[in-house]
Amino acid sequence: MTKDPIYLLDASIYIFQSHFSPYVECTDDAGNELSAVYGFTEFLLQFLRRVNPIHIAIGLDASLFSGFRHQLCPNYKSNRELPDENLAMQLAACNEVCAVLGLSAFASRVYEADDIIGTLATRLRRQSESQKPVIILSKDKDLAQLLENDSDCLWDYSGNRKRYRSNIYKEYGVYPEQIPDYLGLAGDSVDCISGVPGVGPVKAKELLAHFGTLEEVYQNLDKVAALPLRGAGKLGVLLEKHKSHAELSKQLATIVKTVSESAEPFSESDLGSIGRKAIETVAFAEFLEHYHFPFSISQRFVSLVNRLPAEDRA
Repeated sequence: MTKDPIYLLDASIYIFQSHFSPYVECTDDAGNELSAVYGFTEFLLQFLRRVNPIHIAIGLDASLFSGFRHQLCPNYKSNRELPDENLAMQLAACNEVCAVLGLSAFASRVYEADDIIGTLATRLRRQSESQKPVIILSKDKDLAQLLENDSDCLWDYSGNRKRYRSNIYKEYGVYPEQIPDYLGLAGDSVDCISGVPGVGPVKAKELLAHFGTLEEVYQNLDKVAALPLRGAGKLGVLLEKHKSHAELSKQLATIVKTVSESAEPFSESDLGSIGRKAIETVAFAEFLEHYHFPFSISQRFVSLVNRLPAEDRA
């Protein structure tokens, strides 16, 4: 792709994909699980070798049950569990390996990785005179709301699937910027977002096709009964009854794009600060030794690093 894309990576997708996959197995010499950090490190090295990105930043999740959305709604993502001691260790290692590999990574106890990615995308677009494409590595549909330009895309790298604005519209029947409105109405069981009971994807899509946003739906409740929808006559009453649920659901589903510069995790973030740096080969060897990776895997990782151009290694 032209114009040197800005790659923004949703780390949790690839970390937990490795952690739960029966095909990714790795333990240290004491039998402790290393599958999550092993799979994530393998993914990063393969991505660097195949894509050779110039600008890349990684969003890590550290806000489970401590983020601002949980203050708004205790039930938000209540289907998740806090990591046990082993997984917590692996998550810390995933954060650590990013720096060793010369990659900028951000995490927050208040904001989710989605908010970090949203803020970076907004800030970097503003700083980029050439309007570089923003490529978000994730398969999480929520992040589709950040696709502002036709050249931006949501890339499920492992599944080799790229979704642009037009693909999102074909898949959901709404434009990317309408995703929060759509989830405000239809809800999202994955994140325990209720939406409006009785308003599923079909009705949500039709409401937004006619009125554009959740706010405009509520400004035109008297017109809802005239829509060509089954049960349209009672839909306005249903929406009015659950207005607070809809508004809260949209708020939960809306990615923050303006995390304060003074707030964690940003001290500074511009194109220069997310420029890819050389891999610290000595530090990487020490990382592998510290976490007691098996010799065969350590050798594989070293081999992958050595396949990179010399200028990418220090």
